[in-house]
Amino acid sequence: MVRTNDEYHAVVVGAGITGSVIAERLAQRNMRVLVIDKRDHIGGNCYDYMNEDGILVPKYGPHFFHTNYADVWDYVSRFTEWHPYEHKVLSMVENTLVPVPVNITTVNMIFSTNLVTEDDMQDWLKNNTVASENPQNSEEVALSRVGRELYEKIFKNYTKKQWDVWPKELAPSVMSRIPVRLTNDDRYFTDKYQAMPKKGYTSMFKKMLEHPNIKIALKTDFFSVKDIYLNHTKIFYTGRIDDFFPGIGLPHLQYRSLDFVYETLNRERFQPVAQVNYPNTEAYTRITEPKHATGQKHPRTTIIKEYPTWVGEPFYPVPKTSNESLYLEYKKQADMLAKKDVYFIGRLANYKYINMDQAFKDALDFCNKLKI
Repeated sequence: MVRTNDEYHAVVVGAGITGSVIAERLAQRNMRVLVIDKRDHIGGNCYDYMNEDGILVPKYGPHFFHTNYADVWDYVSRFTEWHPYEHKVLSMVENTLVPVPVNITTVNMIFSTNLVTEDDMQDWLKNNTVASENPQNSEEVALSRVGRELYEKIFKNYTKKQWDVWPKELAPSVMSRIPVRLTNDDRYFTDKYQAMPKKGYTSMFKKMLEHPNIKIALKTDFFSVKDIYLNHTKIFYTGRIDDFFPGIGLPHLQYRSLDFVYETLNRERFQPVAQVNYPNTEAYTRITEPKHATGQKHPRTTIIKEYPTWVGEPFYPVPKTSNESLYLEYKKQADMLAKKDVYFIGRLANYKYINMDQAFKDALDFCNKLKI
């Protein structure tokens, strides 16, 4: 599939969200596009498949689609029908499952209070949080948002397991993602559009890439064919930015990964919602049960336990000042390649954690601004 450079107007490295959007958009401009991916499948970390028991499961952990971007919703809807789903999360706190995000129900269950109104919740937060105008780390953010007791019970140890460092060692951005509700609303997201692809993510990406102008080369290491295309073809790189520059004397960027352990059980349901967090017990951070989200009918169910690790696929950039400074050094190298028609875009290439919808949005906006 990988041939001489004059056969293609563009090479897209990576068949995940960002790469698939770019390939589809360029193909619509009548450009011949080669998509290269080192994995044996398309869809990136969103890839899902039917396991041996006939249950639709994600290979790299669950992805719950939600967005407030109408343009993203409209675009993705071209390639899939939807199964309505609003994500809910419970956290195991002192042998009791309580809703996350923190809301009125969470506080009442943990502290045996009787909060009813938004004013009640506002007062409780005012009396229990620690004001901080300019928090310097994630612990200070959490204390300012939920207070010390909820921080200790729900977030502190979960964060340590996830990142292998304590929240006070992480940038404020990590805990800034924690939503807090003043009502009983226990939905994890409140976006206008929330759903799951009816036939799964892989089916959706397959339709995105089903264009006569797109050719796909799987199980192909871009760096083994890089010299064929560099300086001759437009390259849209969505992989790790530090992999692109191996010989410039900089250390690798840090990423956290996940080890997934799957279990199929002889029961229709295992837990009451798709995701249950275990902040203070167990080595894993959470158990997810895909059937809650996919709506699949099956007499058995598959659950997935997630164990954070430093080994494996790069999932999460580690939000520490040292890593952010190191990324800027790599970015200087990447910026110099723009003149050679090499573009770095996406989560790994830009070393930032973004939600799925933001990945779609960034790729769409990038293509809209691209002058080709």
